[in-house]
Amino acid sequence: MELTSDQYARIAPLFPKPCGNVGLATLQMRNAILYVAEQGCKWRGLPAHFGNRYTICTRMNQWSRKGVLDRVFEQLQRKRMVRIRVEAYGLDSTGIKVHPDGTGR
Repeated sequence: MELTSDQYARIAPLFPKPCGNVGLATLQMRNAILYVAEQGCKWRGLPAHFGNRYTICTRMNQWSRKGVLDRVFEQLQRKRMVRIRVEAYGLDSTGIKVHPDGTGR
C-alpha cells in the first residue's frame, strides 16, 4: 500500500516541516513506514526504492516520540484512506518461569 500525492496532500499538515539537509521526501517516508506496518517486516527488509532504511527508521522514531504517527494514523483511519491497525506486543522472557523438566537438566 502506498499513498498517492492527492491522499498525502490531505494529511500533509500533520507532519512537521523538515529541517536541515533532508534527502527523502515526507511522502516517501510515509510510504516506507506504511510498508513496514503492512508487511510486518524488519527495517532491513524494506525495499531499496524507499531510500536509506537507517534514515527512515531514525525519522520514524522521532515522529513516534513526538506523537506525529499517532495523529497521522488516526487521521488516515478517520478518512478511510488505510485500514491498518498498528499494535505492538512485547514478551520479556526473564519474567517467564520454566518448569524444572523444561530446562533439559
